[in-house]
Amino acid sequence: MRKVQIGSVKPGDKLAKPIFQDNGRVLLGEGVELNDRYINRLQNLGVDIVYIEDGMTEDLIPEDTLRDETRQQAVEAIYKTMNSFKDQSVVMKGRAIAPDLGRTFRNVFGQIMTDLTARPNMMVNLTNIHVADAYLFHHSVNVAMLAGVMGIAKGYNRNQLEELGIGALLFDIGMTKIPQKLIEKVGPLTAEERVVMESHTKEGFDILRKYHDISVVSAHCALQHHERYDGSGYPRRLKRDEIHMYAQIVGIADVYDALTSPRPHRKRYTPSEAIEFLFAAGNTYFDFDLIKLFCKHISIYPVSTTVLLSSGQVGVVSLNSELALHRPRVRIIREADGKEPASPYDLELKDELHLTIIKEL
Repeated sequence: MRKVQIGSVKPGDKLAKPIFQDNGRVLLGEGVELNDRYINRLQNLGVDIVYIEDGMTEDLIPEDTLRDETRQQAVEAIYKTMNSFKDQSVVMKGRAIAPDLGRTFRNVFGQIMTDLTARPNMMVNLTNIHVADAYLFHHSVNVAMLAGVMGIAKGYNRNQLEELGIGALLFDIGMTKIPQKLIEKVGPLTAEERVVMESHTKEGFDILRKYHDISVVSAHCALQHHERYDGSGYPRRLKRDEIHMYAQIVGIADVYDALTSPRPHRKRYTPSEAIEFLFAAGNTYFDFDLIKLFCKHISIYPVSTTVLLSSGQVGVVSLNSELALHRPRVRIIREADGKEPASPYDLELKDELHLTIIKEL
């Protein structure tokens, strides 16, 4: 299969991976043949890339770090929880909101950890595609998964991993107290709007600290995930070690996944561009050693990514090596003269030192 921009999709192309709705359920499944109506609908829903079946790359199967079943269950749990906190009628009627919050997300993160520890390596590859309205819910799952990888890399014990994971899954719960029109605003925020938006950190902390089965350090992921290493963050302008390590991890994961997701005001960053941003933010936004640890576990060029080589050839990433993340194996699908090869073949960029990747296509 091959990952392509939605603008390059043609009627008759078949989806090789499903596209998810905001509640975690499948909008269009694997094998669906796309037509003009489907393509236009996906574009209107904010879907910018898809995976399609392709004869030259049919053996290339990118594996998301999480199984589809795990992701669906996690997104559905976050979707239901977020909407229950938005539902003011529940508050007015005096009913407890999500009384089993801690237990629910302990189970959710437990399944995420099962998927993570079942993998042969800890390289992160985010392949899920979802509609724009689903961003908040899938974002929380991605942040928890990335945080889990970091926790394992740091040697955390089971209790620490659970505290970090629950905090990561629920770090943005305070967004349920922010007006939807403000969340969806495309232009720059006014000073007054920024104050309201930034209040989501304290709102989230205030929600989580009321649950006896959620650790206060998990709640600090909500409170401190926008604090920055140099003291430029909010809400308390904390610096360096004043920021809890869980919140630092969640902050890095939050920024990485936000950058690599399409947003209303900009296109998504590629993984390599997002990693470059993080390295530039070392000891400014985040602790540099923590960034280096994070980036050791990110696939810079995930399998099925289409790339342009310095030779003018176009290829699709077919294999990553943990020893040379920036120089993957590439399946050539178009030569420099624009012609398809008689049969596709692979180049090992770690051996072809005269070749470099110019950009993703």
